[in-house]
Amino acid sequence: MTISIGPTNTAEDHRGGGPQILLISPDLLSTSRLAGLARGIGGRLETLRSLDDAPPDGCYDLVLVDLQAVSGDPAVIVARVRTIIEGQAGRTGKTASLVAFGPHVAKNRLDEAQAAGADAAVSRGELLGGFPAIVSRWCR
Repeated sequence: MTISIGPTNTAEDHRGGGPQILLISPDLLSTSRLAGLARGIGGRLETLRSLDDAPPDGCYDLVLVDLQAVSGDPAVIVARVRTIIEGQAGRTGKTASLVAFGPHVAKNRLDEAQAAGADAAVSRGELLGGFPAIVSRWCR
């Protein structure tokens, strides 16, 4: 199940618009909070609630993965998300960056995600507190 938060994904909406972000998380509180932050920088956030669901066909600049809400081995999670990103690249020619996030006390999971190929792994506090800078750094 995907949840779109923001304008629909049309070429007109993306033209001159802000970053297009895919959040992978079943956590509605994270979704709501990050959607507000995305709107604040002129972006759009779409959510994939489960890696077992079909990914949306959008053209994303950034993919965020909630390692607290998505259970399983971080290396497997990152590999599955990389498959989604590669599928987008095949369709659109655009490769999104992957940023994993989770609680600061789960440093081991964050480190495992980065070692498995995430472009960055940050604490939830870093993501929420530094959202514009993180988006600016990792959007391609």
